[in-house]
Amino acid sequence: MLILLTLCLIAAISAMAQGRVQTRSYILGDFQDKVTKVVVPEDTFLQSALKQEVVNIWSASAFEFCTQKEFEALKSQDKYYFLTVQAFKFKGEQEPGILFLSLLKGGEHEVISLPLAPADGSSGRELVYLGGLVKAIQEYTLAAMESEKTAYIPEKWFNANYAKWGRMMTIYMAREDISLSVKEANVEKYLDADFNITDADTADGVFVDAPVNTLVSYCVAPVDPSSASYSYQMLFKADTLELFYISRHRIRPRSLAGFLTQDLKWLERRR
Repeated sequence: MLILLTLCLIAAISAMAQGRVQTRSYILGDFQDKVTKVVVPEDTFLQSALKQEVVNIWSASAFEFCTQKEFEALKSQDKYYFLTVQAFKFKGEQEPGILFLSLLKGGEHEVISLPLAPADGSSGRELVYLGGLVKAIQEYTLAAMESEKTAYIPEKWFNANYAKWGRMMTIYMAREDISLSVKEANVEKYLDADFNITDADTADGVFVDAPVNTLVSYCVAPVDPSSASYSYQMLFKADTLELFYISRHRIRPRSLAGFLTQDLKWLERRR
């Protein structure tokens, strides 16, 4: 009987350990101890910008730059993490519509992917917000190591920033980032004295100037979307580069790319 109980206890402990290994926060537990390989994009401007932003921002782990060819040879090795730009094709899309900045753990385990730019034609705005994306990925991964809830629902973790502090923020939203599906009356309905609609160049200039307590919009969607494509909407805090809000929706005739009425309503209710 004693031997039987001992065997049952060992089996239970083993099962618990195996269950623990499957959790996302456990998988990420070695993030700070591993080298993060930064995969250098082929695009010259993006290559230079990513290198600079990583040097300026990345502090959670040791990092090294590598080529796409080196990434292909190393990506199955779990002794590395990889920060890389990759095109993603959603189910139903004929071609990838969006480039994502992704953090992968060797073995091709995806930690998080954030939208960077359209895959079918860039405006150049991604170079302005690239630092914010790098910082968001780093901060999210550190938080996900500590919280299983955070590890599984990153959007809620980012949006908690706005829920806590949005009422204190001045917002600059590019008119180009607002969906053409949103009626002008609804745009006006959810504005207040500190919620400004402007053109993209002005919004980007505000972000570069980095005033305190200021959020700036950035939207990513395919230039030529299909009914299977998605649109992503984000707000970044200008002085700290923090991601304060992110949402996404499927692009439809009644919900074209950009911030929808439901986004504006959510933002207004927390001010």
